[in-house]
Amino acid sequence: MTDLFRAYWPVVFGYVYRRTGDPALAEELAQEAFTRATAAFLGWRGESAPAWLLAIARNVLADHHRRGRPLAPLEDALDPAEAFPHTRVEVRDLLARLPATDRRLLELVYLDGFSHAEVAAMARRTPAAIRTAVWRAREALRALAQEE
Repeated sequence: MTDLFRAYWPVVFGYVYRRTGDPALAEELAQEAFTRATAAFLGWRGESAPAWLLAIARNVLADHHRRGRPLAPLEDALDPAEAFPHTRVEVRDLLARLPATDRRLLELVYLDGFSHAEVAAMARRTPAAIRTAVWRAREALRALAQEE
């Protein structure tokens, strides 16, 4: 477990820091993620270590948020607001109409704040393949929005 901690601390800490915007809180939550990973280590099936650890970190963040503590807002990176004037409800509706893989990919990148490299680790693909898949999913979302 020590090797996993040393190898993936920057990935887990970076993800949590981007979501909280507070380095002290990010360190605390990243430590909680590794504590949970240590407790769950016997249940680990040997899948991608970064994907497993980031999933745990995401759960730690969700628990933190459920306790009423806000997360730092993510940038609206799909498009500039004037080019995509739909409300959040309409965007959620559009996302729901996408194929499951496209929807999940956009949620991971734009709603959950994972980097392309982090999603690539989870999907066991290259960051370049993820960038291409994100671009295609965004285009599919844009096409749905233009149909409206």
